[in-house]
Amino acid sequence: MTVEIATPAVPTRPPARKTRSVAAPTKRGARWFANIALVVIGIAFLVPIAWIVFSSVDPAASVSIELPSKITFDNFAQVFDFDLTIRPLLNSAVISLGAALLTVVVGVLAAYPLSRFNLRFQRGFLYGVLFGSCLPITALMVPVYAMFVQLKLLDSIPGVILFMAATSLPMAIWMLKNFMDSVPISLEEAAWVDGASAMRALTQIVLPLMRSGIGVVFIFVFTQAWGNFFVPFVLLFSSDKMPAAVAIFTFFGNHGAVAYGQLAAFATLYSVPILVLYLVMQRVTGSSFALAGGVKG
Repeated sequence: MTVEIATPAVPTRPPARKTRSVAAPTKRGARWFANIALVVIGIAFLVPIAWIVFSSVDPAASVSIELPSKITFDNFAQVFDFDLTIRPLLNSAVISLGAALLTVVVGVLAAYPLSRFNLRFQRGFLYGVLFGSCLPITALMVPVYAMFVQLKLLDSIPGVILFMAATSLPMAIWMLKNFMDSVPISLEEAAWVDGASAMRALTQIVLPLMRSGIGVVFIFVFTQAWGNFFVPFVLLFSSDKMPAAVAIFTFFGNHGAVAYGQLAAFATLYSVPILVLYLVMQRVTGSSFALAGGVKG
């Protein structure tokens, strides 16, 4: 007599339906849209640069962009004068470097306790700093002008440096605090165990590791001060103290007459220090932000 064992029936799955993939066309369309937007933005940035380059070597430069029929450097020869170009560029360098150095030094000293200590009014202070970074300079010029009159700081380059550094400090403190937060505090604790003071640990351990962040803040403040027109235009009166951003008015004559060729040549010389600063800061801070090598284990 044989016994048959019934095997349970294995449920069969219904055949899978073929579905169309709509992700690939959607991604392709988004990629095309992003590329077109980037091309439009790039053209918007390249058009003024192309006008400056072409007009600076064009003897008959105009407001329109066109290839020069004859390349000449007479515009640079007419512009390259001490009172017209060299002195304003030197004044801009003094104001920008002074504001950038003062902002970095004071910003580091203010960001260090905010990054390392739990202060009672830290949140309120940070919100106050954030509010200060949102205030427009034009809204502050009337009370600042009255204050400068009382302090007798009008027509003073140091006064302009102090004001530009003060207006750049809120954003600089925020940026430096974020960079300082990324430096491990264990490195400072090891230095404290070896007998180093807080200031020595800051200057010899923290600052070298956040050199790239300091370079970013320095370039940010320098470029803002270099291109600032409104503040020195209001606070300075003497022509020998005017920076290059204000001296550019020289090329705008009466009744709408503008020396476009000389204006483009001056703009070319005006942009060279910024390019040099970017290259120098990239060489100095390009590969220094290496925190991984400072922590063992």
